[in-house]
Order: sequence, then C-alpha cells, then structure tokens
Amino acid sequence: MLNTTDILETITMIREENLDIRTVTMGISLFDCISDDPARLEEKIYDKITTSAKNLVRVAEDLERTYGIPIVNKRISVTPISLIGAGLSPDGFVRLAHTLERCASTLGVNFIGGFSALVQKGATKGAASLIEAIPQALTETDHICSSVNVASTKAGINMDAVKKMGEIIKETAYLTREEDSLGCAKLVVFANIPEDNPFMAGALHGIGEPDTVINVGVSGPGVVAAAIKKAGSCDFSTLADTVKKIAFKITRVGQLIAAEAASRLGVPYGIVDLSLAPTPAAGDSVAEILENMGLERCGTHGTTAALALLNDAVKKGGVMASSHVGGLSGAFIPVSEDRGMIDAVKCGTLTLEKLEAMTAVCSVGLDMIAIPGDTSAATISGIIADEISIGVVNTKTTAVRVIPVWGKGVGEVAEFGGLLGYAPIIPLKNESCEAFISRGGRIPAPIHSLKN
Repeated sequence: MLNTTDILETITMIREENLDIRTVTMGISLFDCISDDPARLEEKIYDKITTSAKNLVRVAEDLERTYGIPIVNKRISVTPISLIGAGLSPDGFVRLAHTLERCASTLGVNFIGGFSALVQKGATKGAASLIEAIPQALTETDHICSSVNVASTKAGINMDAVKKMGEIIKETAYLTREEDSLGCAKLVVFANIPEDNPFMAGALHGIGEPDTVINVGVSGPGVVAAAIKKAGSCDFSTLADTVKKIAFKITRVGQLIAAEAASRLGVPYGIVDLSLAPTPAAGDSVAEILENMGLERCGTHGTTAALALLNDAVKKGGVMASSHVGGLSGAFIPVSEDRGMIDAVKCGTLTLEKLEAMTAVCSVGLDMIAIPGDTSAATISGIIADEISIGVVNTKTTAVRVIPVWGKGVGEVAEFGGLLGYAPIIPLKNESCEAFISRGGRIPAPIHSLKN
C-alpha cells in the first residue's frame, strides 16, 4: 500500500526531476497482410494498423490524466517491412513507406518503426530492395523510422551490408541536406537487434511476438541524478544500491502504465524497457548522472567504469520491479539528446573513441552523433564495423546512428529540433579504411557463438 511519502516522492520526480513515460508503443504483426497485389498489400496494411491502434493515442492521453504521469510519445512498431513486401522493387517499398506515413497521420502517433531489414547473414531480394529504398523513403516521410540488422553473435558480421549502409547513410544525408541531414536521425544500424524494443529509431515487431502487444519505455535520468546527488560521497556499494532503489521505483511506474494501457486496449502487455533516455532539457541528462558520481566532466578517465556501474544497477533494480523487462534496458548515450554530453563534446573531453568505449557497457551504441558532411561512405562503414563488433563479441545489442551533416564540418553545430536536440560536429580520423571495408564477405561469428 502506498504511503504519503511514496506519493510525494513520485510527484517530485514528475514535477522537478523530469520523470516520464518516454513511449507507449504498440507492436503490430503484418504477416496477415501479405499479398501478391501491391495495391491490395498497401490497403491491408493501412486497415490493419489503423484498426489495431485506433484507440492508442486516446488511451495514452487518458492515462496521463488519470495518473498525472507524462507520456511523451505514442508509437507503433510493425513486422520488418522487408518480410511483408518481399517481392517488391525499391519503388514499391517507397510506396509502402507512404502507406505507413498515412497510418501515422490518421492515428496521430509520433513515429512508426519497422521499415527494416534483417541481413546479418545475407540479404534476400526483398531486403536488398528495402535497403535501396531507405534514402527516398526517409526523405519523403516524417514519421517513419528504419533499422537494418547487419550482424549477430550467432551469424557474425555481414560486411557487405556494413559497406552498403555507409553508402545509404551518405545518400540519406544528401537528400535531407536542407534539414541538417535529419533523415539519418531516423535510421539505425544494429547488431543483435531486439524484437521488442519500444524506442525509435530501432523499434520493430519481431516475428516471435503476438499479433499485437504493448511495450513501454520509461525514462528518468533526472530522477537518478538527483538521487545520486542526495546520496553524497558514499562508497560504491551504497551508490549502486541508491541507483537500484530508484530504478525499482521508476520501473514500477512503467509497469503500471504498461499493464493499464494493455488492459484498456485489449492487447497483451509485453515488456517494460528500463532505458534511461535523456533529452536536451536541463536536468534530464545521463552525463549529469555520471558527473554526480564524481567525474568533473563526462568523457574523462573513469567514465566507462561509472557508466558500467550505472547500467548494471539500473538493470538490477528494474528486474526486481517487473517480471517482463526487455527491449534495450539500461542507459542511452545519444549525444544530441543529452545536454551534458553536448557540453562534453564541445570542450573536447568526450570523443568518438571514448563514446565507443562507453558503448561496451551501456544499452545501445554510437547514437545521434553528428559527423562532418564530407565523411566518406567507407569511413562511415568503418565506424559501423567497429561498433557492431563490440556487440557481436560481447553478445549484446549495439547500434550506430551517425549523421554526416551535409555542408558542415568540425566546429559547427547541427540543429535537429525537439527531442532530437542539437549536436556539435565531432572530429574523426583522417586515415582511410576503404581497402579494409571493400574486402567483402562476412566476418565469422566469435567462438562463443557455438553454445548449442
């Protein structure tokens, strides 16, 4: 039973420490929409999504009013579209992207994820066609997000796909150059992609999921930062316990909303994603959490250790609060979406190399990083290959969402707006990796993939 202290604490979290439900995401299977007739396929997809999610936004808004907890985004994830439109040409996939965009406009959701392909061991014709369609699809739509899984611990790394995604990111950057290459912010390259992630741009509805499901992403960097600051100069065990306790409370809020949303919508409750997702707002920063642990600036020596402690404690506290934890779950470090990270990049303390090291112990990977617009496709592929290797070898999800900002270079700033924020353009190595990336084929799976 809740007591007065618990209630007041939750109110403080919401009003002063930026606690919110970052997203309520409905996953929808589109397998029953498959058709040989492209027009019929588009019609069936539109009908399935708009029927399944017709009450999603209303229910989320009702829950906000009922519980007083902000729900920032209402989103949809769908079966990877490369599987649903397997026989389509790139132009056919662009038309499907427009169909998804119509669904988003009709329903009033923030994003639809799942314009995706799974090519960790090789690309089917459908997957190859969808990948070719990505630049045009993301340029011509506002609410569609795309992801491509190029590697897994079981399969190794599809370097042909890695090379191709460097080219696709460059093309997307050029086509959206008038908006600081914003299209790349809706595109992410994965290793070990999860099938129940509610966060964009990587959300998709996995093939082992039910017909429809509700997944919720919670967020509370400000709450965790405040708790650590209040704990003061305690030892590491006490620090970890502090994070675990506050993660437990945050997750309980998420589970409440997830279960209630699922009940009201008449669909199964899937998972709560524990990820600490920052925003550009003051006091809503993962970097600030790390600095409250005792770092003068995020990115200095000790940052990876601090992030490892944070990520582990968040997971431990969260799994005690909910039996159904999934998605990514941990701490996000998107540069443009975190004011503390932005400041650390500006002063040179936080570099691409340090960010890469941090991704070995956090939830995702190199996220929302602005790089010079003249960066070659091969260099982008090299960045992807490095990050994806961390995920494959460590049996974890990693991802890359980099934005080569067309016409801008180091020392300039890219403006993305809203929750996507802004980012100083980070310097890269000048030496080429093109001969390495051009070898082609697959990097074999690590020996520990043989677990059967």
